[in-house]
Amino acid sequence: MILDDLSQIKKLDKIMSYKSIETLADQVRQVLGEAHLIKVPAEYTVKNNINQVVVNGMGGSNLGAGIIKAVWSNEIKLPLSIVPGYEVPASVDKKTLYIISSYSGGTEEPLSVYKEVKKRGAKILGIASRGGNKLEKLMIKENIPGYIFNPRFNSCKVPRLGVGYTFFGTAVILAKAGLFKIDIKEVKDIIANMEIRDRELRPTEKTRNNPAKLTALDFYNKIPIVVAAEFLSGNLRALRNQICESGKNFAGYLTVPELNHYAMEGLACPEANRKNLMFLFIDSDLYHPRNQKRIALTKKIVKRNGIKFSEHKLLSRAKLGQAFELLQFGTWTSYYLGILNKKDPSSNPWVDWFKEKLG
Repeated sequence: MILDDLSQIKKLDKIMSYKSIETLADQVRQVLGEAHLIKVPAEYTVKNNINQVVVNGMGGSNLGAGIIKAVWSNEIKLPLSIVPGYEVPASVDKKTLYIISSYSGGTEEPLSVYKEVKKRGAKILGIASRGGNKLEKLMIKENIPGYIFNPRFNSCKVPRLGVGYTFFGTAVILAKAGLFKIDIKEVKDIIANMEIRDRELRPTEKTRNNPAKLTALDFYNKIPIVVAAEFLSGNLRALRNQICESGKNFAGYLTVPELNHYAMEGLACPEANRKNLMFLFIDSDLYHPRNQKRIALTKKIVKRNGIKFSEHKLLSRAKLGQAFELLQFGTWTSYYLGILNKKDPSSNPWVDWFKEKLG
């Protein structure tokens, strides 16, 4: 079994990117320890008439904002929009908190909007890794507040494997802007729990005892469709992206209750659905009781359509804990799927080709 042969894994993953996955808890701990260095000016806060937040980041650089929006949805005091790309919404003005997010600091799309956003008088914040990149230099030159982090716990430097920095770094920025509160004790407990859970997910843990390896096997030679609800909707986007990028495997996601109003009728055709699709249901006792019932019924419909599915139950006692739990589990699962597909999980051959041709 290739997943239990570390020498075979290292032949595919030459830069040992799994080391970055092992240090997700350390990434969050680092951000927590540096939180006092993240300065958000008083005029950038809810108390001083900020009326919306817009985040512009591509791929892995906006996953954190998506998770935040879902997890803290019942607490966030202002509209939070994720608008990746070259265009600036008409609503952006001097009362907008605008976050330019780029792990690499060189992402074309978010950097392209800076002049327009500044022209409109928006309150601009940045988040980027340290290393002399364009966004870092812009933040220093233009005195843009935010968070420039040293990704010392992401040895492979792959942005999607450093999501602990962008996720929790963005959370700290928004908390300091007054959108919601972060419970420090809760975060410390989450870090400790991630370190414990990681032991059963690492490559050295045999497949029979490793939930991430077992799920990757379920996904192998299939099109994964991941299903969850409510506060985990942001995690679904992250997992879909990771399966595509790290797993080199096309994937999709559906949310409850929305899927119950359209997607179930699409299971019947084409007949190849029975062979090609593999559903993964993310179960949680923290969902609304009606959504828990909906998921149970949806499983029955998937089964009656002859489509296979698996289940993963989250055990953390709070929403933020379950979000980190799923992020950790999903990152490992996508990594192992890449190994099963005999691809380097850290590489991006088509993205690199595309950027070269785009110029």
